[in-house]
Amino acid sequence: MLIDYNDNVNDNVNMQQSARNFHNYKAWQDAVDLATLVYNTTSKLPWFEKKGLCDQLQRAVVSISSNIAEGAGRPTDADFAHFLDQSLGSANEVETQLLISKNLRYISEEHFCQLTNNLTNIQKQLTGLIASIQSNNK
Repeated sequence: MLIDYNDNVNDNVNMQQSARNFHNYKAWQDAVDLATLVYNTTSKLPWFEKKGLCDQLQRAVVSISSNIAEGAGRPTDADFAHFLDQSLGSANEVETQLLISKNLRYISEEHFCQLTNNLTNIQKQLTGLIASIQSNNK
């Protein structure tokens, strides 16, 4: 599921030259795609998990892309790195909750592997972005 996120950018918005456009970050794009997949997955979980595991998983997966977007709008690299770190923490939460879902047999091993492979790519991208920002600010 590939979406051209740049089509959604309002051309009339004049951002400061120093502002980062979160739409251009592959980690953000992949995180939005993962959130869509996870929402589709949680819609199939048992009804009694809707206020438990489903809600927590949905909040955590949405937090990944949301923190990237929020951090991109912050004025300093240190602020951006902080929000990327928050995003990485949310990704780790999602990984844990997907494992629990698999262990409870709410999702298949195959589906778990698909979701966690996507998640691992996002975690690597976030780790790389954080490292890049930190090395540029030494």
